Amino acid sequence: MCGICGFVSKRRISLTQLKEMNDEMYHRGPDDSGEEICGMSGGYSVGLAQRRLSILDLSQLGHQPMHSENGRISLVYNGEIYNFQELKEELSDYPFRSDCDTEVILAAYLKWGIRCVDRLNGMFAMALFDREEEKLWLVRDRIGKKPLYYWLDGENLVFASELKPIMRCPGFSKAIRRDILSRYLYQQYINAPESVFEKVYKLEPGGILEFSGGRVKTRKYWDVKEVYAGQRKNPVKDYGQARQELKELLKKATAARMISDVPLGAFLSGGYDSSLITAIAQEHSGEPVKTFSIGFYEEKYNEAKYARQVADYLGTKHTQMYIDEPMMFELVESIPRYYDEPFADSSQIPSMLVAALAKEKVTVALSGDGGDEFFCGYNIYENVAQAQLLDLPGGLVHGICRLPGVSGLGLEDKLPFRVRVIAGNRKKETKTQFGAGSYILMAKRMVGDGEGQLPCHYEIESGYEEGRWQIRRMLLDMDTYLPGDILCKVDRASMKYSLETRCPILDRDVMEYSYRLPHRFKYHRGDKKHILKDIACDYIPRELLDRPKVGFGVPLDKWLRGPLKEQLLDYSERGYLKRQGIFDGEYVSRMIREYIRTGDGGPGTGANYSKLSWSFFIFEQWYRCYCG
Repeated sequence: MCGICGFVSKRRISLTQLKEMNDEMYHRGPDDSGEEICGMSGGYSVGLAQRRLSILDLSQLGHQPMHSENGRISLVYNGEIYNFQELKEELSDYPFRSDCDTEVILAAYLKWGIRCVDRLNGMFAMALFDREEEKLWLVRDRIGKKPLYYWLDGENLVFASELKPIMRCPGFSKAIRRDILSRYLYQQYINAPESVFEKVYKLEPGGILEFSGGRVKTRKYWDVKEVYAGQRKNPVKDYGQARQELKELLKKATAARMISDVPLGAFLSGGYDSSLITAIAQEHSGEPVKTFSIGFYEEKYNEAKYARQVADYLGTKHTQMYIDEPMMFELVESIPRYYDEPFADSSQIPSMLVAALAKEKVTVALSGDGGDEFFCGYNIYENVAQAQLLDLPGGLVHGICRLPGVSGLGLEDKLPFRVRVIAGNRKKETKTQFGAGSYILMAKRMVGDGEGQLPCHYEIESGYEEGRWQIRRMLLDMDTYLPGDILCKVDRASMKYSLETRCPILDRDVMEYSYRLPHRFKYHRGDKKHILKDIACDYIPRELLDRPKVGFGVPLDKWLRGPLKEQLLDYSERGYLKRQGIFDGEYVSRMIREYIRTGDGGPGTGANYSKLSWSFFIFEQWYRCYCG
């Protein structure tokens, strides 16, 4: 786990400047650093840099940039390749010097070219320079666990694991990309390939970028919709077979992620996913696994007691910490430093706290991320299934409300909220993304009249060629919410403390196998994550696990209308917003003041707009940190 940055440029960028860019990511790799610049034809120079968090082969043999034995290839890389030992055996004719996975990537490229990425099973973001072909390759792992940004300015390319090194690069202009702002305000994150800056992009999960001769080409070597379409043609029809094979894949994936030359542990919330991964890890460990959880004094959010029960049953070495509002509130100020792009999922705060707790004793932590998206765990999936059943009558209501003589009566506005949402959900590309239209309108109004703005929803659902809304929404979340929100949150929260997180459920073989399972194995008579729960109960009694899902709770409304009120009012001052030139100062100033006064975005809305106000607050906090 590290941070990388570099460039291919005709601009003059010195080694000192490259080192300054690299050191912006000290927290991602405090153990070592390396920077190099070399020449390339056409007046280009190539810079490669890395900050290292040592996990495998702690010696200097793992130093990066790393070069192939023949000097042809140079590599900087962030992540872990979990099948590197098998690949190393297959590449036995290469004269390996180290025991780290980085060198295996070099050997694999020399043998198979860039197609070697198809053989890599892991999480990674890498930059590979081929001197012979004069090409720079950027590659990101299949589901987007590791981040990779790039700034494309004419014939110049600058890349980094985070935005800070790019912002530090000579010649960079911090021009805000206004067309993504209403989507950000609504979704609370910015999904690949977009970023907050003009001309800066995120390489998409499963993506490859090729820079050659001043030209850039991008493609995907692994794509959710394509892999799903291919795998579902070979279904596993027998539940017993599916259960056993999935269990073996999870055991293999977990064991591979326990290979480490530094202390390793696991996050344990007490829910099914983290408990299953912890149980498998304990099975593969010769000593008690170190586990970590946080608790809340507010009982409705507190899962610590359940995590403790699971830990006691499995015999792990458990550490828990109860957190309160002041502890969470202290971290608000640090958000833009470590989330250097606007990111407003407030569960980032407790995520940072549990990462800090784990880092006191380990450098690597296993997590249960991915279980909800790949095995149907979120409550929204139940709502989506119900909405599909009501879609036809909802369409009839919508049509009747628009008949001549009826449309002018405003009948649809008088319907109950849920009926109104179903009736108005007519767009084929966004069928599973229904919600309050007034909330979307407010997000658009905050940045003006909405002209030129990307849609707040992702209008891509037809690409999945899946008639069942529940599955379609799961695939959509794999393309958007999982990499753009969940994995981004975990990466930044853990790397703030130089902690590596590994996710066995997001193993390539587990993900692809999940696509072969009939949906009834995942959602069985209303039981979400049915097959995962069934496997978990091989290790832990069901009564210790079976309870409603609880998320990390942050009292946004209380903060924004309390201790953060003056700061929020300052951010939304009409004159300031007019000078800033990003938001509609008149509208935002009025909306925020009405929200602070009533808890609503406007008279008669009947809804709490703390999330929208928090998205705005986080953007302005970020803006003043980097652009103000």
